[in-house]
Amino acid sequence: MIIGKEEKDAIVAFRLQRAHETINEARGIIKMKYWHAAANRLYYACFYAVLALLIKYGHSSRTHSGVLGLFGLHFVTPGIMSKEENRLFRKLYDIRQSGDYEDMTSIEESDVVPLLEPAEQFIKTIEQLILKNIDNDIDTTC
Repeated sequence: MIIGKEEKDAIVAFRLQRAHETINEARGIIKMKYWHAAANRLYYACFYAVLALLIKYGHSSRTHSGVLGLFGLHFVTPGIMSKEENRLFRKLYDIRQSGDYEDMTSIEESDVVPLLEPAEQFIKTIEQLILKNIDNDIDTTC
């Protein structure tokens, strides 16, 4: 599906807004000590930011694993985002997956709280990439 620049910009702005709202939800849930819910919200905050980044540069996927793959291919492999940032995103995905879908999984404070600040920075980094013109650095052919 081809969308115009105005519509694309509106979707990107909406996804970034969702990322910020969701990271705020995570902060509140952490205060209440609901670790499974907090892990879910941290992942989704970063997921929405990555969706905004992918949309900005003409990529989309219908699956979470597809989003992870496109992020790695177009932003980590060329060095635009770091391998450490990719590891954070994948770790958040894995924790969310196990917390949401695996029986007898326990997510603890020590699993979640150390990820809050890196997740916040991850979103800020993506927001900066969206605001800056990096079109020449992004491979849009895949």
